[in-house]
Amino acid sequence: MLKARILTAVIVLPLFLLALFYLQDVFWATLLLVLAVIGAREWSFLARFSVKNTAIYMTLTTLMGGELLFLLNMATEIDSYTPALIWVYTLSAIFWLAYVPFLLKQSKVTNNVVALMLIGWLLLLPTALALYQLRAISPFLLLGFMGTIWISDTAAYFTGRAFGKHKLAPHISPGKTWEGVAGAMLAVIVYGFVWVHVFAGGAYLTTLVPLLILLAVLGILGDLFESLAKRQAGVKDSGKILPGHGGILDRIDALTAALPLAILALLIFNPPQL
Repeated sequence: MLKARILTAVIVLPLFLLALFYLQDVFWATLLLVLAVIGAREWSFLARFSVKNTAIYMTLTTLMGGELLFLLNMATEIDSYTPALIWVYTLSAIFWLAYVPFLLKQSKVTNNVVALMLIGWLLLLPTALALYQLRAISPFLLLGFMGTIWISDTAAYFTGRAFGKHKLAPHISPGKTWEGVAGAMLAVIVYGFVWVHVFAGGAYLTTLVPLLILLAVLGILGDLFESLAKRQAGVKDSGKILPGHGGILDRIDALTAALPLAILALLIFNPPQL
């Protein structure tokens, strides 16, 4: 399992970086749409949709995702900070900040098919759009925000293994601890200070560091929410497309919560390029 996990990472990460920096916009949008549709298939599996509902859901995801990415492509050609789809990011923020904590407290995701379809779209579509628009602003900026989640996850894992005693959400994800959360926050704060002083010339200290901390918190919520969905479905992974890692949703669970809020914050405060 560990060898498969490492091999997959060694192959996928360079391919992702090549796509991030060198793909033309239309091909980047196409890649994001493909990933969103794969994610929709995995969400259908977690939500236990029927074959008919799965086909409908994947078709609607393709149509809506394609249309939204097309609109965003047109808008970002004029202004990469376009607020054209800010309403999508706002809905995502409301979902993660208001509704998801309620679901986690209840330790249950709804069984209503329509509600589950809406939840799946709130997971996938804002994330795809955020990936597109953040790249349009700056690939390095997108990589920086994604790095926040990677650093948070890594620090939480090792800190939790070394010092973890107090469970964060034992009924949802028994492996996560409050000590791991503390380690993640500390690592993100250090990362934020490095970003500010090395890459931003000391600017944005009072805005960037708090934003990164909030993104790390949201990343933990995203991880817990997918764990809850998998626990309700009675499965370990959302899919098998990435050997050793599971499915697409298993890899982007934290990003689905963090990236839409990152672009929302940029659109609201509209700072110069970081």
